[in-house]
Amino acid sequence: MQTDRPFLGILLMLLFCALAPLGDALAKLLGASLSVAMILMVRFLAQALFLAPLTLATRRPWRLRGRLLRLTVWRTLLHIAGIGMMFTGLRFLPLADAIAIAFVMPFLMLLLGKYVLHEDVGPRRLIACVIGFGGTLLVIQPSFAQVGLPALLPLGVAVVFALFMLVTRQIAKDTDPIALQAVSGAIASLILAPVMLIGTVLHWPSFSLVVPTVNQAVLLFLIGLVGTLAHLVMTWSLRFAPSTTLAPMQYLEIPFATAIGWLLFKDLPNGLAAMGITITMASGLYIVFRERATHRPSAQPAPPPPAPPAAE
Repeated sequence: MQTDRPFLGILLMLLFCALAPLGDALAKLLGASLSVAMILMVRFLAQALFLAPLTLATRRPWRLRGRLLRLTVWRTLLHIAGIGMMFTGLRFLPLADAIAIAFVMPFLMLLLGKYVLHEDVGPRRLIACVIGFGGTLLVIQPSFAQVGLPALLPLGVAVVFALFMLVTRQIAKDTDPIALQAVSGAIASLILAPVMLIGTVLHWPSFSLVVPTVNQAVLLFLIGLVGTLAHLVMTWSLRFAPSTTLAPMQYLEIPFATAIGWLLFKDLPNGLAAMGITITMASGLYIVFRERATHRPSAQPAPPPPAPPAAE
């Protein structure tokens, strides 16, 4: 039986909080010169190539049939759409702003849990959702004024990944997480390959294949490696520490993203966006701690807020 090692779990979660925005930053670096479909193709192909040997070596069950296979295909399509919108949004938005907007996802999950899954959600958490969404609008406003509709893409990411998490909930108990990621990476690659072929023939800029330079090839490899490693690190962190311990730490991804955005792109949120980020983080943390207090009597730890796209 696995023994809790909270300090190791916390260290692994901190590593995830650094790796996830780093993967997004690498995609932002490549976004101006390579198509989104190509970046996605490498991201998912690397996921399959890295995780398939691990799945086979550890003899994890990976064969999916019937309902599980259908749900996995839907989950993969949502995964492609979510990451694709995030990578597209990063062409226009500062890294910290995009990730902060995407953190509206826990609020959406809470609302979907109440109105779709009929879970018990109290009025205080609903109020925190409204306040947190208001904070997100403050982050969107200055970006929307500058770039227009692309500023809403991270909000679309949050909606897609909320649905992604709902599907994941339906299959999580019947699948191994690492094997599921390996299979999803393979399915995504099979979906994206013909899309890129058609996009190249028809000269669609966002879907075409471009022969990368050496530097671009290195960055593409790093995107696949970082994205896959981030997922593994998060999975391992939950083996060593309770989710109630790790959930608040996921919001450290926003300051990590701010630091990486400043180092690589010299981007910093303006005053209004910084206020919105603070409100969003505070509301999200309130929901996490409120979930912990609500579930304490039944000794059922609350799940962490869904990680932004790069965690998957």
